[in-house]
Amino acid sequence: MSRIISYKGLIAHGSIDTLPLHTNDGKTGYRIVKFNLMPQNPMTIESENVVKIFSTLQTTATGSIDFSDVTLLAAGFIEGQPATAYNTQSIVVFDNIKFNQDIYITHSSDQSIPVNYYIELEQIDLTEDQALVAIVKNLRNEQ
Repeated sequence: MSRIISYKGLIAHGSIDTLPLHTNDGKTGYRIVKFNLMPQNPMTIESENVVKIFSTLQTTATGSIDFSDVTLLAAGFIEGQPATAYNTQSIVVFDNIKFNQDIYITHSSDQSIPVNYYIELEQIDLTEDQALVAIVKNLRNEQ
């Protein structure tokens, strides 16, 4: 059985938000099914924002995106312009991987402007073997 749960928030430049998802037995897994970004003040301020989701705690929030990083679950870039003649552009990419631990959201903006995020996760019941594999992957990635 699976269900969809959602999280939303406003994240400041340089911040790291934590979504507490871990359980004691690890038998509840998650997969990202939607990841959207929206400017805090659309059409009023020029902004460029990079928001990333990681499976391990990050020490800093940077604007660089490296898809070879195995701890990177999702990345999004949004650019907004103050004039109505320009549309807001957004690019979002997320991995189809199952995880059962907390995830961490980082934000970087050259203009130091906050951005809104919206995440939908599919909640999945994991077997003991699947839970163990997810936990071991997470432990390996933390080293």
